[in-house]
Amino acid sequence: MLNESTAEKLLQRARSLGADFAEIYVERWKKRNLRLLDLEVQEATSGIELGAGVRLFFGTEVVYAYTNDLSEANLLEVTEQLARLKGGGGRVDERGAGGLDFRKTAPAGLHEPDLPLEAKDKRWRIERLAEADRAARVGPEIKKVQIYLLEWDQEILVANSKGIWNSDRRVRTRYHVIAIAENEEGMQTGFEGPGYSMGLEIFDHAPPAEYGRRAGEQALTLLRAKPAPAGPMPVVIGNGFGGVIFHEALGHLLETTAVARKTSVLTDKLGEKIASEAVTYVDDGTIPHGWGSSEYDDEGAPTERTVLIENGMLKSYMVDRWGSLMTGYRPTGSGRRQDYTYAPTSRMRNTFIEAGSASIESLFEGIEFGLYAKKMGGGQVKPGSGEYNFAVQEGYVIRNGRIEEPVKGAMLVGKGPESIQKIVAVAGDRQNASGMCGSLSGMVPVEVGQPHLLISEITVGGEG
Repeated sequence: MLNESTAEKLLQRARSLGADFAEIYVERWKKRNLRLLDLEVQEATSGIELGAGVRLFFGTEVVYAYTNDLSEANLLEVTEQLARLKGGGGRVDERGAGGLDFRKTAPAGLHEPDLPLEAKDKRWRIERLAEADRAARVGPEIKKVQIYLLEWDQEILVANSKGIWNSDRRVRTRYHVIAIAENEEGMQTGFEGPGYSMGLEIFDHAPPAEYGRRAGEQALTLLRAKPAPAGPMPVVIGNGFGGVIFHEALGHLLETTAVARKTSVLTDKLGEKIASEAVTYVDDGTIPHGWGSSEYDDEGAPTERTVLIENGMLKSYMVDRWGSLMTGYRPTGSGRRQDYTYAPTSRMRNTFIEAGSASIESLFEGIEFGLYAKKMGGGQVKPGSGEYNFAVQEGYVIRNGRIEEPVKGAMLVGKGPESIQKIVAVAGDRQNASGMCGSLSGMVPVEVGQPHLLISEITVGGEG
């Protein structure tokens, strides 16, 4: 995508123009999308994106530009124009003040697919997705089934003035199953969306029939659900996508995007107890086939397993290059971006609460009246404080330690740093689930996760 000679000229030119640090990021991205409604093809698209971004540091001031013209002459011109945008801010010292300095290494091919995207045709894909469609039709109330298939094959190269020359290939595949159920009471939907860093072998790793059945059963459950109760009560949150609450209401507060600007309530809390001792919270970019995994981040730094909270104690933030310069904290390989049109910022990768030792059954014992949030939906978070409200996609009333009737319309309302202190028991059945996360550097693939866990009290919003 870019030869070393051109990269060297560009980086040297940037330094000669006064930049303390210069970086070029290049990517080639093949994308395919297939959308079916009752197995009728509604959309089938494919495309290739190619472009580069140039980033210059003048002290802690950062300027960034991008282009889809990768000729040497154009990249040099972009660099020169970019350098003229600097505001004359302060410079770092000769040591780099927390900057990165890695040796040149070769990629290990973490995400080489077993079944490349080119190995099968559209008919084969539709046949596999038909397995999900058939399995989702668990009753006559299922009126429609919609399925999306997303396929990405991304190659990146990062070169910088600290000697980095690292490339990575990221093959990611995900499919969504949406089952729509309807009766005289109304309409409800069930959703499942597995995604992994792998090729078309995802259909063996995450069998379509299994995920289609789950989506259909969820839609039928919601059809017979009653309005959810309201008020403060103990809540058991299910594993997997239940982790979205702490991703949104806690994880973003631990990114140096917020910490360096002191807009997070967890700024300057390293070494302090901020959560229940039952909680160990991890962000791991190295999970094999993880939806948010990669060999290197989008700054060319190796990814890692970063323990953020250990037994309730804050141990680390998620740190990118700029965040390291601003705070002096150790970089964690957390610089991510949607694509070359965005400069990277510190972002989560695969973030989850580690498994505990409690049994699932014990979480429900002693609860006279509460809520089982088996599966979470979307929500909103107030940046800085972590105040949140999240919809419960599938929920049940707990009475006298037993899971009873399904309910709909429940919302969990709270504040992330407070809710994590109220986790009193964590089971051993951790699962992760895939999703997309939006922030300053665009939308990036992430995993959220946790085991089943018990929170002693959350305010539940509902109509019951």
